[in-house]
Amino acid sequence: MRLNEINYANAEPVDGYGPGFFRIGGHVHQGAVLTGPTGTQAWGGYADEAPLRDLSEVIDVLFIGTGAEMAHIPPELRQTLESAGIGVEIMNSPAACRTYNVLLSEGRRIALALIPV
Repeated sequence: MRLNEINYANAEPVDGYGPGFFRIGGHVHQGAVLTGPTGTQAWGGYADEAPLRDLSEVIDVLFIGTGAEMAHIPPELRQTLESAGIGVEIMNSPAACRTYNVLLSEGRRIALALIPV
């Protein structure tokens, strides 16, 4: 079997997560976080739309991890993001982290907004 090293050229992968934190690119971030091609930063949750909208020029899809369980996001947030030309995929945070890492390794134009588990 041949193993290939994965290259994350566009952004940092999610290395791990736990109660109240995410480890992204080797750094621990407490609370909700936004990561993608523009870097990693704290995120204020669903009401903090501005940093998500600002991604419209550099991503095609935003994955939103809703915590331990999948939950609906506010309809206004979905409408705002889709109006800005950003596709939105909702899933629980663990699944969002895994999906983000796979697509990031493929060089896709994506970002990830996470609510902690």
